[in-house]
Amino acid sequence: MEEKFNRLIFIPIAAVLFLMIGYQYVCPADSNTCYFRSDDKGLFQRYSSGFELVYTEPEADEDLPSKITSKFNFTERNLDRHVDFKIRGDDVMVFLHIQKTGGTTFGRHLVKNIQLEQPCDCMAGQRKCTCHRPGRADSWLFSRFSTGWSCGLHADWTELTSCVPTVMNKRDKKSVQKNKRNFYYITMLRDPVSRYLSEWKHVQRGATWKTALHMCDGRSPTEDELPACYSGDDWTGVPLIDFMSCPSNLANNRQVRMLADLSLVGCYNMSSVSELERGQVLLASAKANLLNMAFFGLTEFQRKTQYLFERTFGLHFIRAFTQINSTRAASVGISEKVRWRIEGLNALDVELYEYAKELFLRRYQYSRQKQHQEERLRRWQERQQRQRLHRTYLSELWRLGGGGGGEEEEEQMKGLEEVATTEDYSSQVVRW
Repeated sequence: MEEKFNRLIFIPIAAVLFLMIGYQYVCPADSNTCYFRSDDKGLFQRYSSGFELVYTEPEADEDLPSKITSKFNFTERNLDRHVDFKIRGDDVMVFLHIQKTGGTTFGRHLVKNIQLEQPCDCMAGQRKCTCHRPGRADSWLFSRFSTGWSCGLHADWTELTSCVPTVMNKRDKKSVQKNKRNFYYITMLRDPVSRYLSEWKHVQRGATWKTALHMCDGRSPTEDELPACYSGDDWTGVPLIDFMSCPSNLANNRQVRMLADLSLVGCYNMSSVSELERGQVLLASAKANLLNMAFFGLTEFQRKTQYLFERTFGLHFIRAFTQINSTRAASVGISEKVRWRIEGLNALDVELYEYAKELFLRRYQYSRQKQHQEERLRRWQERQQRQRLHRTYLSELWRLGGGGGGEEEEEQMKGLEEVATTEDYSSQVVRW
């Protein structure tokens, strides 16, 4: 009689213990999962509104619009970016550095700020770093700060795609089969007006980039094809009006030119096609190449650029990127008339940047959504595992408490299983 009484007392105690443990997992102390106040919103309304905030979460240095105006028909395949970058294999990351897009800062992040098994060796006082693969003396990164300007100063897409494979095979002293080595191109873009003003200020201080090769179809452009905008050694002190007045100024639509396949329009031979057709072909080519690149970032969105790079390559930076808005271009005061003139000179870049910005923000939004789905799935799987352990633990307590046979004991265990099932269902309602 006393043994039966002990078993009967044990059953409610075990049930209470199980419910207390389950509640701690479903509603931990530091969680907002459970609410017990009454208001007008149901569970679905409460949690669906919180879920939407995931995608519009503002960052400290930049805001993402709650709704991105859709102008381009991007598919899920366009938005989903993940690269299985084999740093131990033969894959190469190629950085296409466009002038005045924040490429110098981003290039330094690549060689000094990535968590690597074998970090790049950057010696003080030297411009280049040695970025070797783990256990091998060949480079995984093609950039200004790792391999130097091996394909020419600020080489564009046309130059890099024809030059990089040969240069990398020569550097590594081997010939890797084409189907084994992948080249992942990355770049940075910037608002065209800001970039143009920044380049003007840079040229005004003496920059020329006159050693750039501009190779296309196996040769550099002639002087007739690409006339100089100045007669001296440089263009120091050039006024903005003169900078804008040179028709052969490569600052005009620089981003489109550097991302497009110039072979499609006869390289720098302006007489091969009409100006209108040339612009249309170059813009379409630049958009296609940008879309198919492994990654691109935007100067105006530093932290989102960092986030997307990390999600794309599975590599992580040591320190967070910093958004710096106090640039030389930002300090230049221009009238609306001058701004319209600059936008007209860079009409192709303006359209490319509009395309790139929507693609970039949609990729960011898609990646954030996918990350949160992965996290919710992981938490759900963890809860399922914990609940299985609880049931196993409860069964063990029941066995040790003397349970095991009889219709009454079986009915009590069935009731406890129903409690566990209800708890599991409730947790999913709260979470989902």
